[in-house]
Amino acid sequence: MMELLTKEKIREIIAKRAAKEFKDGDIVTLGIGLPTEVTKYIPDSKKVMFQSENGLLGVGKNQNPENIDERVINAGGGYVETVNGACFYDSQMAFILMRGGHIDATVLGALQVDSKGNLANWSVPNKFTPGMGGAMDLVVGAKKVIVVMEHTSKGQIKIVEECDLPLTAAAEVNLIITEKCVFRVDFDENKVSRGLILEEINPMFSIDDIKKSTGCDFKISENLAEMEV
Repeated sequence: MMELLTKEKIREIIAKRAAKEFKDGDIVTLGIGLPTEVTKYIPDSKKVMFQSENGLLGVGKNQNPENIDERVINAGGGYVETVNGACFYDSQMAFILMRGGHIDATVLGALQVDSKGNLANWSVPNKFTPGMGGAMDLVVGAKKVIVVMEHTSKGQIKIVEECDLPLTAAAEVNLIITEKCVFRVDFDENKVSRGLILEEINPMFSIDDIKKSTGCDFKISENLAEMEV
């Protein structure tokens, strides 16, 4: 089934689904890469303020390439618009927001996520890495952590029983969104994971497809829904 989905369509499916997770008034921080696509799918009727860790609250959609303002960029260096009420500040204030529990949700990519809600998204052994950036601060400080990523990478399974890459944070991931499905991490009242629950599935794939490309057991929600594709 995977060959039927282009890279662009995969990104669209994932970003569009992530955009449904927010409510009016939310402040949301987006990681670099795929997470920045989420802004495209927020309806005008929903008032969500996106924060970029380089010091911008009120990130809008990507700028028109024919009229670029090089002064306004997101954390990944992409040229973005600002929305009404936007403000600029220094990195210190950005990290105060992230570390101080003022972010309602964060959306970021991952190299691995496991059944315990652990996240590895910054380093692969024996390969150059520029550093963790703000990921550690984001996932610990945000009220909700949403991971967006392709279900597998070059045949490698990314949703595993236990991460074997260096962790960014432990037991912090709440939701995993891929082009194939949506998993929720089922935490108990003590924030101990009871495993993953399959909440939604892309109708292009079967439950068996999900099982074959996922490296851990999971439960299936009684209210399993179809993703919008």
